[in-house]
Amino acid sequence: MKKIIFPTLIILSLVIGFVIGDTTAQKADAQQYRWSSFFAPQSKVDQMLQYMQQGYVDSLNIDSITEEMMQELVEKLDPHSSYIPKKDLEMVNSELSASFSGVGVQFNIQQDTVCIVAVIPGGPSEGVGVLAGDKIIKVNDSIFAYKGISNEKVMHTLRGPKGTEVKISVKRFGAEDLLDYTIIRGDIPVHSVDASFIIEDNIGFVKVNKFSESTYSEFMDAMAKLKSEGATSYIVDLRENSGGYMDQAIKMANEFLIAGDMIVYAEGRAYPRYEARANGRGRFLLQPLVVLIDDFSASASEIFSGAMQDNDRATIIGRRSFGKGLVQQQLPFTDGSAMRLTVARYYTPSGRSIQKPYTLGKQEDYQRELVERFEHGEFYSADSVHIADTTSYYTKSGKIVYGGGGIMPDIFIGRDTTLLTPFYNKCVNMAYTYQFAYHYTDTHRKELQKYSDWQSLEKYLLKKNITDEFVRFASDRGVNAHDATLTKSSKLSVEKQIEKSRPLLTRLINAYIVRNILGDEGFYPLFERDDEITKSAIQTLKN
Repeated sequence: MKKIIFPTLIILSLVIGFVIGDTTAQKADAQQYRWSSFFAPQSKVDQMLQYMQQGYVDSLNIDSITEEMMQELVEKLDPHSSYIPKKDLEMVNSELSASFSGVGVQFNIQQDTVCIVAVIPGGPSEGVGVLAGDKIIKVNDSIFAYKGISNEKVMHTLRGPKGTEVKISVKRFGAEDLLDYTIIRGDIPVHSVDASFIIEDNIGFVKVNKFSESTYSEFMDAMAKLKSEGATSYIVDLRENSGGYMDQAIKMANEFLIAGDMIVYAEGRAYPRYEARANGRGRFLLQPLVVLIDDFSASASEIFSGAMQDNDRATIIGRRSFGKGLVQQQLPFTDGSAMRLTVARYYTPSGRSIQKPYTLGKQEDYQRELVERFEHGEFYSADSVHIADTTSYYTKSGKIVYGGGGIMPDIFIGRDTTLLTPFYNKCVNMAYTYQFAYHYTDTHRKELQKYSDWQSLEKYLLKKNITDEFVRFASDRGVNAHDATLTKSSKLSVEKQIEKSRPLLTRLINAYIVRNILGDEGFYPLFERDDEITKSAIQTLKN
């Protein structure tokens, strides 16, 4: 689901995702160093746990105490070092893997029910006949639709070792009884390139959602496809890309830079300086390029953007990036858990650190920084941007850039508030737009599946004028003229708010429905067509 952020709570949850889940571990083929010299025979902490285990007056669960202690110790460090318990390690590592073992469905949870949004082509679920729109009611003969079910619970249940069985019972629209399927789990590819398409004239658009093990190969496949379709200039969209493996960002940057150009360097107290430079064999050295970033572009996204900006290779458009310039290395423990320890800082070619300021052990302050940006107005105006490092750094051509808190774009485009209203914000924040789109797709799937491209499907939806139907859907859930919260902060009546935000509502709902039928390759061309940042990128390339 495309993230459209308004409330502080949602922003905060995304920040926590960066802090806990952002795996920017440098891979094994990069600079490494020996750890053996760091380990003493027995630390003071080891001795204390031993004393407690052997002599404490009551019985103790030492494993539980150790787990809590590990979490507390890591919290004394920087915001991106983290401890990963054994039970979570496989799930966390799979975020950036090229594949994982599972049943091969995309889902969301609506009204405590797991709804299948899409079935991955060629996956195990498609092979047995599971369809988009099915609702999972039972798993292994146990009820699986209940209050409080979470995404984590669903993933832990449906994923598993390759070759193992899982039985699901689904409710299908139009079928009276539950349908039972036994699925043999298999390898499910994890894609980091959401879509690639010609957005206008000869301009290719590539959306990259993370930097995983397969990002570079996926990216090059997408670029080759666009080139064969006539693209002569490119937009690389890294908005909401929280990062990943450094080596993938380096390989991508290498495709656009001439021999000898610095891409990034990293160093730390016990980490020898590591430099990455372009080898000059890139396949897109001359084509015009624009890179899109926003407040949630972090880590490897900033490595790529910083390399393009400092080498004057691309125009960066959007909003200031997140500001994560720390390198983590994953270190295993004997019990199957692991630690991601920050071992170095990375720097852009001009020498600037992208890492925003932090205080050891002050995780909550760090997490709130992005919320403060929002409250301070930085999401809307470049004049509100606070630069932590006022030192002047220089790009290849002598242009001044700054560090210490993310990449500042060459062209700043704030959030467009002209059509926003309390009605629209509440519908989006409560996910009613998304829920309605799924409901509409589910009840009209047979008719919608007649359309094989997003243009014809959008024309059909516009003729149906389903926004009015959505307004009734929202009203049934309390977002209507009787909702005092909608007029408390607005001089407009609810009816006028609806009309003001109608273009936004229509665009978003239609795009969601198109995604439910045609996937991201249909969603992004429709959604990006009217996006202000994307339109600025197109105009920049035309000029």
